[in-house]
Amino acid sequence: MKIAAVIPAYKVANKLRDVILSLPDNIDHIIVVDDKCPCHSGKEAEKLNNDKVIVLYHEHNRGVGGAVVTGYKKAVELDCDIAVKIDGDGQMDTAYINDLITPLIGNEADYTKGNRFMNFHALRAMPKIRLFGNSILSFLLKIASGYWNIIDPTNGYIAIHRRVLDKLNLDRLSKGYFFESDMLINLGIINAVVKDIDIPAKYGDEDSSLNIVKIALQFPSKLAKGFIKRLFFKYFIYDFNMASVYLLVGLPMFVFGVLLGLIEWLDSIINGTVKTAGTIMLVALPIIVSFQMLLQAVGIDINSIPRKDK
Repeated sequence: MKIAAVIPAYKVANKLRDVILSLPDNIDHIIVVDDKCPCHSGKEAEKLNNDKVIVLYHEHNRGVGGAVVTGYKKAVELDCDIAVKIDGDGQMDTAYINDLITPLIGNEADYTKGNRFMNFHALRAMPKIRLFGNSILSFLLKIASGYWNIIDPTNGYIAIHRRVLDKLNLDRLSKGYFFESDMLINLGIINAVVKDIDIPAKYGDEDSSLNIVKIALQFPSKLAKGFIKRLFFKYFIYDFNMASVYLLVGLPMFVFGVLLGLIEWLDSIINGTVKTAGTIMLVALPIIVSFQMLLQAVGIDINSIPRKDK
């Protein structure tokens, strides 16, 4: 199998050389995408005079997702079977690349990703604000993507097989830091099998261009949009099962119960009216029943995590 390493390069000129030199010999192509880097990271890669290294340049900064998509397209053009995305800042230990690609070669998975949360010592080295943010985002992304079994879904150390890369509309994927999350959501729609690989992260003196505040403001709405998109395609376009029924009946019923409850509550406060037991039951019953339906839908979603046939 032909294997490509895709390295998005932005402000990593002082780290990129070491990352490239550390790649294992079974990598056939090293695709470096200079994302309009102000410190000309791509030029550092060219200085290696390595026949495996291919440097691509963006005329405008497209974000990490845009750089990875450019790299994936080049890997497909080169007829590669597997593409491994690795950052150029040295945070990702290249010694684990073979661990990432082994399940893809053996058809045990379509997409593999690093899991930083299995190694206690490496976890302690993770900055606390990043650890807290990743924990919250991981839970929200599990809901949005449907990969309830993935422990570290925001991890960017990933490998993807050509069989699913061809099914994705790469141009529609998010171009910024939401790229890995958007990728998981879209993989969930096409029922790709995703597997966690225990890989500790390394944190050193690298400069991160990630803006925590910006991420906190942008991610929730994007996750909600991705969640709705996944539910629509998975349960109403590509399939229709009991989860679809529970969602169709449960969601309107839940909204009806909540809105009616708010109206009756405001009426009792403004007009001082005491609500009868029948009115209370009319509000409570739809909420209780619909909540049970939505829980059943969640259960079906958890049990429908894509898996390879035995």
